[in-house]
Amino acid sequence: MRLAWKEWRERITATDILMWVIGGALVIMIIMGSTATLAAGRYSGRHWFDFLIFGLAQGSIYALIAMGYTLVYGVLRMINFAHGEVFMSGPYTAYFVAAAFYRSGFLDSHPIISLLMVFIIAMATSSGIAFLLERIAYRPLRNAPRLIPLITAIGASFFLQYVFRGLYGSGFQAYPTVRMLEGFWMIGGLRILKFQVVVIVAAALLLAGLYSFIQATRVGKAIRAVSEDKEAASLMGIDVDRMISTTFLIGGLSAGAAGVLYALMFKQVHFFMGFIPGLKAFTAAVLGGIGNIPGAMMGGLFLGLIESIGPSLFLDGLGIVAPYQLKDAIAFTMLVLVLIFRPTGILGERLAVKKA
Repeated sequence: MRLAWKEWRERITATDILMWVIGGALVIMIIMGSTATLAAGRYSGRHWFDFLIFGLAQGSIYALIAMGYTLVYGVLRMINFAHGEVFMSGPYTAYFVAAAFYRSGFLDSHPIISLLMVFIIAMATSSGIAFLLERIAYRPLRNAPRLIPLITAIGASFFLQYVFRGLYGSGFQAYPTVRMLEGFWMIGGLRILKFQVVVIVAAALLLAGLYSFIQATRVGKAIRAVSEDKEAASLMGIDVDRMISTTFLIGGLSAGAAGVLYALMFKQVHFFMGFIPGLKAFTAAVLGGIGNIPGAMMGGLFLGLIESIGPSLFLDGLGIVAPYQLKDAIAFTMLVLVLIFRPTGILGERLAVKKA
């Protein structure tokens, strides 16, 4: 016992103590704010339910984007900081198709077919951009020091932003409204907006499909093998380059679908729209445990719920005016707290593989 205590004391540093003190202070503030908010009774059960549903919808989108980050990291051990622009490229391109359908009346007369085509175009565009990124920007640097692909990813991010700005303009584009998704449903006496239900259900189906593909198919098993050991996978006859390209394609498909859901939820697209959601999705991947597929899903949902519920729950009771303006600060504060007390994330960092 004494030896264990002595060993632990020798390993601890002043920085560790400072971080724990900061983390403890933040936790105390959160508890105090939450207690004061609940005691004041400013929000009814209906308000909290609305916060919950919005958080689930937003978190589902973060989870879909985070899948691309965590898959690429699991295979290449790199962070694809251009993934936010992959997310942007799909819905921005599909906007012009959706707008044409809206002007012609096809969107209102055939909403399901229209939405399917918008999803297909967005996912095809995002996956194509992701594929080209891997082939042109990342593959030649496969054996370079890790810092070089990281800098390249940041450069690719800016390049894509300004390419799409040049192609589509710098203004905001209002995404067409789907009449079928307007209004709300009453479930058990509670009002739920239709588009929020669609976003949550669609994201859940996509996440389940992606996870099943990675875990149950031959291609998914090959990707997991490459993530585990590239040299051994190559010796077993697996085309490593092909599996890496497939990983980027899957991440692009996920990001494109998330982009359309985001556009349906927030009603606008622009060339810079990928930066904040991409940063939040990266945060979600780190929260869940980078390289961990279920962790990316959990991290996305956790972040979405914290952003939705946190401002009112944590800050309103402390007398802070307009607490929702601080939702981004709360999101990154949660990241700091998780990394202080559990540096590997909620579910722990691991490869995007599960041994078959």
